[in-house]
Formats: sequence, structure tokens, C-alpha cells
Amino acid sequence: MTSKNISITEDVYMMLSRLRLEGESFSDAIRRLAKRGSISECAGLWEDMEEGEVEAIRDGASTARSLFNGSMRRHKEAS
Repeated sequence: MTSKNISITEDVYMMLSRLRLEGESFSDAIRRLAKRGSISECAGLWEDMEEGEVEAIRDGASTARSLFNGSMRRHKEAS
């Protein structure tokens, strides 16, 4: 397989380095991160999750949404 040299800034290198999985090359990490998936690939991923865990995720998402909306409102009012 041929290879190409690319230039990236130090901050991008650090981000990519943190996103690499154990034993993963930079090429493998870029390939994994650049792959675009379909929402249908997520179907059934949480089917064996307990109801309490599902509720905790829903509650967390609801809280995050409320915090985000409040932050956006305050930002709008300040402008």
C-alpha cells in the first residue's frame, strides 16, 4: 500500500492522538472517524439495556436540552 505525507497543526495532531483507540494507527483512526454511517446502523444497539439506564439517559438528555435552551436564551437577550 502506498502512503502519503500530510501536514496537520499541533492541536489537530493532539485531538487525533486522543481519539485513537488502543493499538490503532493514525491511518486507522482517520479512516474510522471519516467513515459516514447511517442512522439505521444504530437500530437495536441498546435493546439489552435496562429500563433504569434508558430513563437515566432520557433524563440526562432532557437536562442538557434545558441547559442549552436557557443558555441560548440568555445569549440572545445579551445581544
